[in-house]
Amino acid sequence: MGSSSLNLEDVSSDSLTTELLRRPPGSGKGTQSPMIKDEYCLCHLATGDMLRAAVAAKTPLGVKAKEAMDKGELVSDELVVGIIDEAMKKPSCRKGFVLDGFPRTVGQAQMLDEMLEKQGVKIDKVLDFAIDDVILEERITGRWIHAASGRSYHTKFAPPKVPGIDDVTGEPLIQRKDDTVVVLRSRLEAFHKQTKPVIDYYWKKGIVAKLHAEKSPKEVKDEVQKVLS
Repeated sequence: MGSSSLNLEDVSSDSLTTELLRRPPGSGKGTQSPMIKDEYCLCHLATGDMLRAAVAAKTPLGVKAKEAMDKGELVSDELVVGIIDEAMKKPSCRKGFVLDGFPRTVGQAQMLDEMLEKQGVKIDKVLDFAIDDVILEERITGRWIHAASGRSYHTKFAPPKVPGIDDVTGEPLIQRKDDTVVVLRSRLEAFHKQTKPVIDYYWKKGIVAKLHAEKSPKEVKDEVQKVLS
């Protein structure tokens, strides 16, 4: 990968192809991915967004995806890989991409590799946002929001002046269902079960970079830059 001082015009797209992977909720992936996208002139491919865009644009693949969703079925891996394939051909992806939300299984990873190989492209780096579940629990279960305005607080890192009360309106704060301990633990259990084999798959290829996601955003950003330089 080239550093931010490198002339990206002189670098081939396959050397700038990056995969963002392993992102438990609260790990900071959402903070770092825009920086990577902007700093390295890459396009950001979030599978959920691409799927919705393909459906809205009524592309052939989007029509098939909508048919599946209307039936209450999951969109097949083949369709998702096809939509990624389409998106990669956009001019904005000429220098490479950050892939977000895919692959989640080894089968998906293998299918993605096969598609990329046909284009003469490969995954250059997998970023593993490694963080202890105890820290994630503290980060996420401490979140509270003011529903009407969207103002957010954290019981430890950014507490309201009065516990449970919005600073501006005096109205009660709420906690999103996904931010409760029970739901978080269930999500993390599913995440680890699903993702570890994918990490192992890429680890054998020698392209996984383990990041210390418990550190501050600035420190994690520095780690990312070192990995991608």
